[in-house]
Amino acid sequence: MEWVETTDRTIEEAKNAALEMLGVDVEDAEFEIIEEPKPGLFGRTRGEARVRARVRPTQVRPKTERRDRRREGGRENDRSEGNRNGGQKRNGGRAQGGGERKPRPERETRPPREPREERPKGDPVDPAVVGAQAVSFLEGVTAAFGLSGEVVLVRGDGELEVQVNGEDLGLLVGPKGNTLLALQDLTRVVAQHRLGDHDARLRIDVAGYRERRRDALRRFALKVASDVVESGKPRVLEPMASADRKVVHDSLAEIDGVTTRSRGEDPYRQIVVEPVAD
Repeated sequence: MEWVETTDRTIEEAKNAALEMLGVDVEDAEFEIIEEPKPGLFGRTRGEARVRARVRPTQVRPKTERRDRRREGGRENDRSEGNRNGGQKRNGGRAQGGGERKPRPERETRPPREPREERPKGDPVDPAVVGAQAVSFLEGVTAAFGLSGEVVLVRGDGELEVQVNGEDLGLLVGPKGNTLLALQDLTRVVAQHRLGDHDARLRIDVAGYRERRRDALRRFALKVASDVVESGKPRVLEPMASADRKVVHDSLAEIDGVTTRSRGEDPYRQIVVEPVAD
């Protein structure tokens, strides 16, 4: 995912603004501090904090590990084949009916890739243009699915929320909101990245699903916290999307007696709710 850039009074507030824009928890993002506010007279600060952030890339298993696993699997298949053939001996250390392996041709070494240049940031894009592009895109998606819904743009303080309202729109939400999250990413690409918008916070909602989901997650998180405090034992929740994990972390941040952390890798990353020692 591309980097987003935010500014605020402090580094922490700028990071929180970036997390809101990305829709992920702090553990799933990485940051670069571009500019820090400078101390001024009488304890005041001059300037603003400016940070860049993006969703932390998923770790890819090294090629050597994958190659070793394939080799182990091949040896296991050879042993199984030998057992099925009654343990027949091989002639001259070679499998019957098999010839010598031809040496692999040497791979041509490629020159190292040059670092990709950062796209220059131009003049700020009018949020109205971004919102209109998002509305047009979602109207097309809704029609392509054969659904009937009204697409409206709600503008806030530096925020854009495009709502698709109507009946029988569950196909655009999907299990646990996964389709909605994918639709939001596509809309951001179409409406923001192509237009060069780096500042607006664009969110998508379908039939009020997000608010209902947030309320349900808050109630669930508070119930889990109560159980953990009463039993004194940690509780591991089922894997959640990063946006849902953020709601749980935020809901329990101010609850006495419990703390939360994440473990594992996406898409199986989980939240652990633990009791706090007295």
